[in-house]
Amino acid sequence: MKKNRLLAKWLNNDLSKDELAEFEASPDFEKYQKIKEYTNHLEVGDLNENDMLSNILKQKKATPKVVPLYKKWMFKAAAIFVLALITTFAFNNFVPQTQKASFGEKTTFSLPDNSQVVLNSGSEINYKKWNWNSNRHLELKGEAYFRVAKGRRFEVETSLGKVTVLGTQFNVKARKNRFDVVCYEGRVKVNYGNSQILLTHGQSVTFENGKQVNMTVNSLKPEWMDNQICFYKENIRTILDEVERQYNIKIELNAKDTISLFTGKIPAKDLDVALQIINTTYHLEAKKVSNNKIIFDEK
Repeated sequence: MKKNRLLAKWLNNDLSKDELAEFEASPDFEKYQKIKEYTNHLEVGDLNENDMLSNILKQKKATPKVVPLYKKWMFKAAAIFVLALITTFAFNNFVPQTQKASFGEKTTFSLPDNSQVVLNSGSEINYKKWNWNSNRHLELKGEAYFRVAKGRRFEVETSLGKVTVLGTQFNVKARKNRFDVVCYEGRVKVNYGNSQILLTHGQSVTFENGKQVNMTVNSLKPEWMDNQICFYKENIRTILDEVERQYNIKIELNAKDTISLFTGKIPAKDLDVALQIINTTYHLEAKKVSNNKIIFDEK
């Protein structure tokens, strides 16, 4: 520090005799002298010792940078924001997505490839967004109609069987021990146990308790999308279960004969008509004991 101070005073011709003698005896004096000779033509302003000393010391050692407190909070907030974005991205892409249709409701939504899905009442679908275009696979509980965008193989997995397509329109229903698949466009491959069936436009297959039934379908889309519940050789308990889902009600059955099979349609938006059809078909009497409970008794 003393050497730097002497240098500054010497450049300003402000050394005492003793200081000058000491400075001239230093090993670097000759070098400083040559520098001064080359810069004699420059005009040097009034010396501020403190400022000059401060500038010299800055070149030797950088002053620690102090971050204001408010900037620390800004950095912290930014870090939290980035973390939130990463968490949201991971949740939306890696965590399985779930779509549901509650009793009495239908849900329509799009998959990542813009394939369209309509869920029937009391149904659920699970899938992952991540790498969807390369792995178009989902799990279905209940019933759904699919309008699949063209692309790689598209798979619908249920507890009873699997449906595989490339790009088409079809309906899948898996309720209890009954598995129904209808193809409305293109081709659909159905796997049930050890059986594999290929369906084309207008074809349908049903598996129940291991038995297979093939049918021809004339409609352009599932009847339930037009608020009509369609049944083919189904027992009364299955019919009442579907009525419960469509109307979001509870039904109690007090009848011995539950073996007779029903084929036909029941409205999904007119409960009184639906109850009358069931009454007539099975010789029952429906009683509304509350707004959301029905009891069927034998006549």
